[in-house]
Amino acid sequence: MAQAAATWVRRGRIGAEGWLLAALGLYVLGLCVWPLLRLLATVFADGVPEGISFIGSVWASDAARTATYNTIEASLWATLLSVLLGGAVACALALTDLRFKAVLAFLLILPLLIPPQISALAWLSMIGPQSPLWMLPGGEALQPRGNPLLGRAGVILVMGIEHAPMVFLAMRAALRALPADLIDAARAGGSRPMGAVGGVVVPLMLPALAAGGLLAFVSAIGNFGVPALLGIPGRYPVLSTLIYQRLSGFGPTALAEVSALALILAVIALAGITAQMLLLRRYAVTSDSIAGAHRGFALGRWFWPASAGIWALMLLIAVLPLMALAGAALVPSVGVRLRLETLTFGNLAYVVTGLGSAQRAFTNSLLLAGSAAALTMAVSVPLAWLIVSRRSRLARALNAAADAPYVLPGIVLSIAMILTFLPPLPGLGISLYNTFWILLLAYLARFLALGLRLVVTALAQLDRAAEEAAQMAGAGPLFRLRTVVLPMMAPAVGAGALLVFLGAFSELTVSALLWSRGNETLGVVIFSLYDEGNSTAAAAVSVWVLIVVLVLSFAISLLARRLPRGVLPWQT
Repeated sequence: MAQAAATWVRRGRIGAEGWLLAALGLYVLGLCVWPLLRLLATVFADGVPEGISFIGSVWASDAARTATYNTIEASLWATLLSVLLGGAVACALALTDLRFKAVLAFLLILPLLIPPQISALAWLSMIGPQSPLWMLPGGEALQPRGNPLLGRAGVILVMGIEHAPMVFLAMRAALRALPADLIDAARAGGSRPMGAVGGVVVPLMLPALAAGGLLAFVSAIGNFGVPALLGIPGRYPVLSTLIYQRLSGFGPTALAEVSALALILAVIALAGITAQMLLLRRYAVTSDSIAGAHRGFALGRWFWPASAGIWALMLLIAVLPLMALAGAALVPSVGVRLRLETLTFGNLAYVVTGLGSAQRAFTNSLLLAGSAAALTMAVSVPLAWLIVSRRSRLARALNAAADAPYVLPGIVLSIAMILTFLPPLPGLGISLYNTFWILLLAYLARFLALGLRLVVTALAQLDRAAEEAAQMAGAGPLFRLRTVVLPMMAPAVGAGALLVFLGAFSELTVSALLWSRGNETLGVVIFSLYDEGNSTAAAAVSVWVLIVVLVLSFAISLLARRLPRGVLPWQT
């Protein structure tokens, strides 16, 4: 990258476009690369052998080894559940004549849109002793004394359901690319529908299924919200919660130890990411747009049983937990069952008018999410333009660098940000640790890849004729970007801003280690209220977050018809 920049200088080609690229490079390198290098430098400060020895000594402790084992165990079992659930639903929607497929797809993707801590709280509300489920006929005999989700089984179940959409999306994309004539040829040869699926579809879909499974595995490795709410009280520690507990208990004095733990977590995640990339590169299924996708087998007499089964499944994993969460927010106190005479909206009003921490969290999260969305899209549009239209190698390198904070576990990014911004800033003498600004910088680094991917995908599908005409008329690069490209990209930019806002609004994994009093975020407040035993207030805050999430998801869906294909995950 430095050599290429030097070449530009020697050739005298640094104009407006060159300065733009330089500014974007400083932004990406400063936020996405430098903090991670600072993390490595902390562990390997005395040399590589010494750093490896230090990581080994940290890992040798019983707590670290137990947390590492639990992390891998829970992630593997959760991934298996994600593969079974996501793969089965993808095949059912793509290969059968089921109705209302868009609604079913959205219901499956819904757990992915909901913050992990809210998903965990929703499942706790549905399975717990005070759940409305046990009021159904025969339910009292099944009512548990405690909550069976606290611990290993709950962590695996909720993470498996939460990450199933990743497998579903990977499988659905591959099934759409599967030429229909392959299945038709198998059917013409005498194969029954199940025989064609088993002999043709399944072998071709194995790479996509494995790639989606690896993505679910990496997401489970870095998940903090679910293990925090279900694993900590259930005495099932994983690496992310161990890092949180160590840094919360010992403060900055534990930075060296938690940095080593964060590197262990990063290595596990990078192994999964590398395996996924190699798998996709070697076994990717190419699309045959001429043949078209298969229209689906007719279920015949199995149509209504299959429809009832998949709708029941979607209601169980997507709708009932949220209804139970709403029920927990509508009772006056913990331990009271929801009945007509106990129904109250007092908690919903209290958390926005009387609970100081929740009021500050709403304000902070709105400011953080709004700022992150605006700044991320302001950077993503010119960078995507340099990648797609100008085909800049430096821009493509920056695109790869922006992926690192997004694909690595959020807890790793938090440690890296603390190490980078705990010392006073050079020339200013001000530390950003325990301030609003370190949260904003972490959000900008975390969600840049999300906004950038969406804009790159949309820009690659736009007709460049208008921009080329402006170039031939003598318009400069920045003028073309501002007056030609940006107006055409407006729907995609709006959708990207909403998606970034959606991800940042109730973020917890990064915020858990970076928040401070007065700078609470919604994710932190939900976790803190539950940890204090005030689950009704936690549920009430979660309901308000869900309202925002669903409204924004609906707003993004309204833009779907104006967006290129593949920009939105639930877009049909």
